[in-house]
Amino acid sequence: MALFSYTEKKDTRSGFGDALLALGREDERIVALTADVAGSVKMTAFAREFPERFFDTGIQEANMMGMAAGFTLEGKIPFASTFAEFATGRVYDQIRQAVAYSETNVKIAASHAGLTVGEDGATHQALEDIGMMKMLPGMTVINTCDYNQTYNATLAVARHQGPVYLRFGRPKVPNFTPKDMPFEIGKGWLMQEGTDVSIIATGHLVWEAVQAVERLAGEGISAELINIHTIKPLDDELILASARKTGAVVTAEEHSILGGLGESVARLLALHHPVPQEFVAVQDQFGQSGKDFELMKLYGLDAAHIVAAAKKAVGRKCS
Repeated sequence: MALFSYTEKKDTRSGFGDALLALGREDERIVALTADVAGSVKMTAFAREFPERFFDTGIQEANMMGMAAGFTLEGKIPFASTFAEFATGRVYDQIRQAVAYSETNVKIAASHAGLTVGEDGATHQALEDIGMMKMLPGMTVINTCDYNQTYNATLAVARHQGPVYLRFGRPKVPNFTPKDMPFEIGKGWLMQEGTDVSIIATGHLVWEAVQAVERLAGEGISAELINIHTIKPLDDELILASARKTGAVVTAEEHSILGGLGESVARLLALHHPVPQEFVAVQDQFGQSGKDFELMKLYGLDAAHIVAAAKKAVGRKCS
């Protein structure tokens, strides 16, 4: 029997765009900014309905972040959105100084994250952004798995006081999260209980982890599955409880092995409960141009590689 099922595939960026429009209708403090990619980040509907609260800065991402910080000083709740690579690497100084250090209520909505940007290639594939953002004091870092979770996360981000980095993607992916499931920042989702290994996944890798858990069950391995949508603050309690129960951990993410979810979990385990851990992530390398599903397989970000990592982690536990 399938652990989870879905009836449609939808892109996570549309979850953001639809939620932003709903927020705009509810709260006149919501403003939207983008750097010449309104269509790509699904801000067009908001711009059409609320032109006085929509600002396209052109290809000036640094100015966009400064403007967003300025809006917060007048009580506005700005969502500044562009591709994840440009929302972080190109404007890191502005985010550090005007957003994080200044503790402004800016919401950075980063689309087209990870390898699944696809044909745009390595220059557009943000694989370092989670690490860059989580190191900033006071920055909340969220990485959603499907349309429904992104929609609900966007609503929660608007209510949250303080800077947030909200990361989502380009492709259409299975939409399996319950539509009415509340999104609580900092609290992971225990999707399946298990006894042999803990699989801790984030973003697009959650669905791959679902499939991996099903395959492992067929081979007699009981895997516990945790969806960590908030990478900072991390749900320490949930992760530690799972690691203590299973004695082995696999982390899975569409991000570099350096600086992402895996390293956050490794730090937590090293401090409180060391157990064998395997990492499913992009190795210390850049991406390349290709179809999104081909790249995920090529770089080892699929269910088959999660299954292999889980078996390795269990084997290390028993040795």
